[in-house]
Amino acid sequence: MHSEKKICVIGLGYIGLPTAALLANRSYDVHGVDVVQSTVDIINRGEIHIVEPELDTFVHAAVNSGKLKADLEPTEADVFIIAVPTPFHEGYVPNIDYVISATEAIASFVKEGNIVILESTSPVGTTDKVAEALASHGIDTNKVHVAHCPERVLPGHIMRELVENDRIVGGITPEATKATAEFYKTFVEGEVLETDAKTAEMAKLTENSFRDTNIAFANELSILCDKFDIDVWELIALANRHPRVNILQPGAGVGGHCIAVDPWFIVHAGGEDAKMIRTAREVNTYKTEWVIEKIKNAALKFENVNGRKAKVACMGLAFKPDIDDLRESPALYITRRLIADGLNVLAVEPNIENFKEFEIFDYQEAVEKADIISFLVAHKEFKSLDIETNLDFCGI
Repeated sequence: MHSEKKICVIGLGYIGLPTAALLANRSYDVHGVDVVQSTVDIINRGEIHIVEPELDTFVHAAVNSGKLKADLEPTEADVFIIAVPTPFHEGYVPNIDYVISATEAIASFVKEGNIVILESTSPVGTTDKVAEALASHGIDTNKVHVAHCPERVLPGHIMRELVENDRIVGGITPEATKATAEFYKTFVEGEVLETDAKTAEMAKLTENSFRDTNIAFANELSILCDKFDIDVWELIALANRHPRVNILQPGAGVGGHCIAVDPWFIVHAGGEDAKMIRTAREVNTYKTEWVIEKIKNAALKFENVNGRKAKVACMGLAFKPDIDDLRESPALYITRRLIADGLNVLAVEPNIENFKEFEIFDYQEAVEKADIISFLVAHKEFKSLDIETNLDFCGI
């Protein structure tokens, strides 16, 4: 019976904590691990340290039932899930240090028959490196099921998509694939698709590179339309009336822990053969710089006309609407650059209460005080604002 199985989740962030809470509410005994003491303490109080709809209810119920406990150290378990960050070093070189550290941390607790799952989005070959790290501790990886099952959830809808979405499972052996797939079938309503570890790794990178490429097309269109004095929003709406065209909406760039990072994993390994994927990344990175220049030019024009520095409202800091996630956020990058360049910035982020780096303004107050308003993130609070038409807007 699955309720007798113990799960150890390494990393209690945007993926690890929702996964741990979901499993605990499905009667698994879950031991969550994080390196930050305050995170552990918050979770053990039945509270959460991140913004995600419904997550607070899941965590509160899981902790109160005794099925979820957080700690700084791993413990023995039947299933180990590694859900730690995979950023990159300078020069967009993949960094799997956290994955290897997590593997080293659980090695002394892993025993024959256990399942070790890497959920962190990773460069091709990382699951094999997890197995190698375990083997270096004397673990027979033919008797332990090591597999990759990449998360593929949308922030803001994680609790629903963890259950509803199809999942891809790829083991380093056929037996590992089968055992890991059976585990996911106990709580995933979507289809559990079986493959090998490298294909599973590449599938996640491919999904995010596809998204990045399509966003780059929209962002390049917005730059061209600005040059041609065309309303990009009207253009896209008209073009999308074609039955086989579905252009995405442009933005201030691309952020988040996946789309802004994962394509570089392919580019690093693929070299000169990853031409389109590299170009899409470069277009989306350039779009953020382009937005900065648009805002700075508007501020300079205001100062020349009015004889004083403009107050610039930067509306949103998160990497996407209605969340508090700042990872690789173009909006945060833009705001930091504008402050560093001496602009008078009113930073707005309704999903964050305390921010140590600079002052966060109430969005209504910022709009009232601002001379220039730059909507960087489409948070729901901004959509009902009544904006005076004499203000300057910076289009993206």
